[in-house]
Amino acid sequence: MALHQTKDTHAEDAATDVFASALSGQVLPKYRMPEEHSSSEVVYSLLHNELLLDGNAAQNLATFCTTWSDDGVHRLMNECLDKNMIDKDEYPQTAEIEARCVNILADLWNAPAGTTGTGCSTTGSSEAAMLGGLALKWRWRARRKAEGKPADRPNLVCGPVQICWEKFARYFDVELRQVPLEPGATGLRPHQLAAHVDENTIGVVAILGVTYTCDYEPVAELAAALDRIQEERGWDVPLHVDAASGGFVAPFLHPDVVWDFRLPRVASVNTSGHKYGLAPLGVGWIVWRTADLLPAELVFDVDYLGGDMPTFALNFSRPGGEVIAQYYLFLRLGRAGYRRVQQACADTAQYLAREIEGLGPFTLLYDGRGALPAVSYTLTDPGGAGFSLYDLSDRLRMRGWQVPSYPLPADREETVIQRVLIRHGVTRDQIALLVEDLRRALAHLRAVPQLAPATPGRAGFHH
Repeated sequence: MALHQTKDTHAEDAATDVFASALSGQVLPKYRMPEEHSSSEVVYSLLHNELLLDGNAAQNLATFCTTWSDDGVHRLMNECLDKNMIDKDEYPQTAEIEARCVNILADLWNAPAGTTGTGCSTTGSSEAAMLGGLALKWRWRARRKAEGKPADRPNLVCGPVQICWEKFARYFDVELRQVPLEPGATGLRPHQLAAHVDENTIGVVAILGVTYTCDYEPVAELAAALDRIQEERGWDVPLHVDAASGGFVAPFLHPDVVWDFRLPRVASVNTSGHKYGLAPLGVGWIVWRTADLLPAELVFDVDYLGGDMPTFALNFSRPGGEVIAQYYLFLRLGRAGYRRVQQACADTAQYLAREIEGLGPFTLLYDGRGALPAVSYTLTDPGGAGFSLYDLSDRLRMRGWQVPSYPLPADREETVIQRVLIRHGVTRDQIALLVEDLRRALAHLRAVPQLAPATPGRAGFHH
């Protein structure tokens, strides 16, 4: 008769169970790499559990960025993990797809027929904005030197811009002339330009989708004001349109709004593919009206891994998957699909605006009509409400909602507002649940006196 030995199945199970592993029995290392390896499933599960402490992206109503992608995007991103976007010699088809995206955007933004536009992908609209700013500075400097004039005091004029423009000005030694908001205004107004533009102005930045309130600045009117300044003073000041969010909204929802290359004064446009472009995080775009508006001195011809390639970027190696995903979305949705997606978002934003208005204590600043799919509002009587919008944000966060509160820029810092963004994947039902939580939060804040007023100068929100 054969003899058989039994196995210690308990020890074997303990060795394979994630939460009985050696790594799970200790606080994860924070300052020094562990000596021994662990199984991929153990490490994955422990990190997966730790990441549960992050907010739920579906409830993040603060961010403009894409928080939902379909299965096709996930599959293509996975297949492109090893593709370096910058290596166009090794990955020529990825480079070809990038070029197709630039062509599509130039067409979407009405680049002049019969001209050769130029552009590139970036890691996001912030990098794209900086590239646009550099082109403005280089062209202004070349013109000044050709005229025999000093070129040591460049300035850039704008309204309430996103923080990336402050970074550009500081990093590249440009004076940022940020025009204060007028009473009742939420962005730069054309009549303000004459007091801030001069011969050292490298350009004016117009925002198509103001970060703070989500409406559009009047780009065509700003261009007309610059036309008048050129007629009167001789200063030819170009416009750069920061369309980080609106570049993928206006062409589909507001085709009659003239903001793009239909205006000869518009030299360049940047946008975020990973915002209302619906691509996953990590892709932006910059397009110049014509190729000559990008100074050749800014373009590097790099001999990289056996191939010569022109490049204009603030970084070098980066993944190609986001660009592929952007092209996938262009093909899958088409113009009609993008229109349907953005209209659904706008309809939900307008529904929320009606509900906000009916809750009582709020005054709408932007109701989701005519610009981004979003809502912004303030307390009608901040002094008499008994609570602040910061208190309301904290109360909503208890239910998982991330709804930012922040002051408007100068000269309207006394006005604190809240903003809710509606993106692809944020459903009408979710927003109905948010409204119910708003009602409950308001009832609580009215019933329970707040112990202290909001701290003056409380930090704003920079998305």
